[in-house]
Amino acid sequence: MPADDTADRRPVRRSFTGLRRSGGPGLGGPYPAMGPEPSGGPYEHGTRHHPARPAGQPPGPRPVLHRWGFPGAPALLGPTAGSGAVRRPGAARPGPLAGLGRGLALRGRAAGAAVRPPAPRGGGGGTGTPRPPGGGGPRRLYERARRAWDRPLTAYYLILGSGLLITLLGLVMVYSASMIYALQLSLPSTYFFRKQFLAVVLGTGLLLLASRMPGKLHRALSYPLLVGTVFLMVLVQVPGIGRAVKGNQNWIYLGGPFQLQPSEFAKLALILWGADLLARKQDKRLLSQWKHLLVPLVPVAFMLLGLIMLGGDMGTAIILTAILFGLLWLAGAPTRLFAGVFAITGLVAFVLIKTSENRLSRFACIGATDLGPEGECWQAVHGIYALASGGWFGSGLGASVEKWGQLPEPHTDFIFAITGEELGLAGTLSVLALFAALGYAGIRVAGRTEDPFVRYAAGGVTTWIAAQAVVNIGAVLGLLPIAGVPLPLFSYGGSALLPTMFAIGLLIAFAREDPAAKAALAMRRPGVRWKTMRRRVKKRPSGER
Repeated sequence: MPADDTADRRPVRRSFTGLRRSGGPGLGGPYPAMGPEPSGGPYEHGTRHHPARPAGQPPGPRPVLHRWGFPGAPALLGPTAGSGAVRRPGAARPGPLAGLGRGLALRGRAAGAAVRPPAPRGGGGGTGTPRPPGGGGPRRLYERARRAWDRPLTAYYLILGSGLLITLLGLVMVYSASMIYALQLSLPSTYFFRKQFLAVVLGTGLLLLASRMPGKLHRALSYPLLVGTVFLMVLVQVPGIGRAVKGNQNWIYLGGPFQLQPSEFAKLALILWGADLLARKQDKRLLSQWKHLLVPLVPVAFMLLGLIMLGGDMGTAIILTAILFGLLWLAGAPTRLFAGVFAITGLVAFVLIKTSENRLSRFACIGATDLGPEGECWQAVHGIYALASGGWFGSGLGASVEKWGQLPEPHTDFIFAITGEELGLAGTLSVLALFAALGYAGIRVAGRTEDPFVRYAAGGVTTWIAAQAVVNIGAVLGLLPIAGVPLPLFSYGGSALLPTMFAIGLLIAFAREDPAAKAALAMRRPGVRWKTMRRRVKKRPSGER
């Protein structure tokens, strides 16, 4: 063997090339991998420091780099047979973890990565774990609420939850507000409650039916519903069949304690028929022409309004007019056309109000605080009394004073006043919040769909419920004239409750038809969840639980 060992040097493994070229702290600069060894001085190889050998002494065993590519691995794994690892005579044997820190640090520096100091365990300052985007506190809560609000099923749950809560709370308030009135009529105290409960059961069936019906069936139902409603509204005006209740000829006697008001179903009929009509014309690109936009929608709506006004029901006519305007607005009616229809409707309404002393007196009671010389503002003033005496949290459920004969119609038109007296401002604000959530969900369904029928129908239903709630609550607060319309889903009356619950079922069906909502609901079905769990169990190893 030659005395000079430079010829015996073999190239180091290529996995260590980056470190040889760049060097690093503690290595003394660039690594002399391929050059001759300096005579008389120490030489470095890997992470082991070898003293200089005397001249002429044959080279000893060379340290072998581990196949993982970092020098600390042989020290970490301990002496291995055939590894060729050496240590100086008299040096202490390295422990099982010796060289791990330096090896990892050198590998990180060789790859160009910065070594981070360990994060402090305390909760104080320093270089701790970075917080997620958005920070903490109110901003983080806001981001979570915004993400939850943008989920596909938000509208579905809002419609279902708010509609159910309004109906249940209304059922409780109908019982509380009607018990004294029932006793005054020599009837059981639960008389009106039982009738309302039966209407809720029937309405729940209609809601479930409407929520499961496909859109094509809804469109096919629109024409029979419109024809049947018109036929019943004509029968109302036939003597012996129609019945007048408190001056309004708009009821049909069904036998026993049951009566039917066909004008309530006219709202639903106009919405479904108008939505189908506008959707078909939009598919044919005819809505840009004003004659196709108005005909036959406006003439049919005016026909329904005429039949309603023959019975003297001004409140239902107002809601039907609001539905007509909502459909025209959703169809993109021009401003001039929209203003023209509004002007004609306003002129007709002014003539009808001016020619009726009863309707004119209702406008005179807006904001009234005095009963009037003949007590014409009795109901409006006592409605304000009921709200004022409720305070923040009310006098308690069933403890109303105004329902003892002071406030007329406490369980129908003025049930919101009894709610304010017994549940206070907290109760009335809760009812308003539920209606606001229902209205927002309806607008969201109408705005996110690509189906024109769904957009028109959802917008019409939302306009109907919102306009009727505004008219009823505004009359109780003294801001609008008393129109005699019930609070949707809340007031007593099966004829008003049944079509409204069917309309809520329509909104639920439309919310379910959204592709994202449909996919989310499919993932939450018990069958799909069970199949997913079963597939996961099959993929697990046999010895793992």
